[in-house]
Amino acid sequence: MPGLTPASPLAQYSEMKEHRNSPLVNVGHMLTDRDDVTHLLILRFQQLLSDGLLSPGTRLPPERELAASFGVARSSLRPALKVLEIMGVITQKVGDGSYLNKDASSVLAVPMEFLFLLDDTSFQELTEMRLMIEPALAAKAAERANAQDIALLKQSIADFESSSHDRVRLVASDLLFHRAIFEASRNRLAGRLFHTIHRAMLNMIIVTSQLVDLEHTLQFHRPIMLAIEQRNPELAARLMTDHLTDARDLLLHNRQEAKSRQFRDHLASGGSVRKNTGKAKSSASSIQLKASKGTTEERPRKAR
Repeated sequence: MPGLTPASPLAQYSEMKEHRNSPLVNVGHMLTDRDDVTHLLILRFQQLLSDGLLSPGTRLPPERELAASFGVARSSLRPALKVLEIMGVITQKVGDGSYLNKDASSVLAVPMEFLFLLDDTSFQELTEMRLMIEPALAAKAAERANAQDIALLKQSIADFESSSHDRVRLVASDLLFHRAIFEASRNRLAGRLFHTIHRAMLNMIIVTSQLVDLEHTLQFHRPIMLAIEQRNPELAARLMTDHLTDARDLLLHNRQEAKSRQFRDHLASGGSVRKNTGKAKSSASSIQLKASKGTTEERPRKAR
């Protein structure tokens, strides 16, 4: 493995530190807590990437050289590397070293999935976001899609058509259709966004697929695909808006029906409670009357 030469990125970074007034350099000596050191090291990795001294796919120097360059012990460096690995920023290969990942989707996936879980993202919020984003992406797809993108869209529709008795295939085909549009937009951040929210989208598609028949969804997918194939951005955006609005209305209607059923069930259980309460009151009155009679009979008579 190559040593840390003066021309290496970390050597450049070390030289740069001497001439740069940055909190990443100056507060290191103030940090004593291990968590603070880990945070500082992660910020330094961000700075290296921001300054272009490290690039995706780069093989990092050995731990010893990294620790020396950052001015920390190897025992302080390792937690930072582990955090970066969990975040998806680097991949550590046993016997080979650590590499910066080339694919940023792995970086976004875990933290954003936790965000959706912790925030308890609702269908309404997800639909609102999709209505803001996906029509514009459909328009970009109509401008930028290549032959492979069109082929993937057609394949998703063909798979959808042949999945009528297989709910798993139906949902997978529906999801593939939307992913193909994200990717055809040729906006890498949009593609990353899809990977980030796909679990939430999956749950949404599972629900809507149970509310309508297969042909209902195809009536939206086919025209969108044709608009993209015919390079008509305005039409593609409008059709996608119609599709997502329909999905939103289905979900709202389903939620209202569920609430209505709950209300009816509540009323039914309330009536049963009232009947039982009435019986209980009647029984209690009877018991009270009997108790009263018993008390009268048992009461000693006054002497005349």
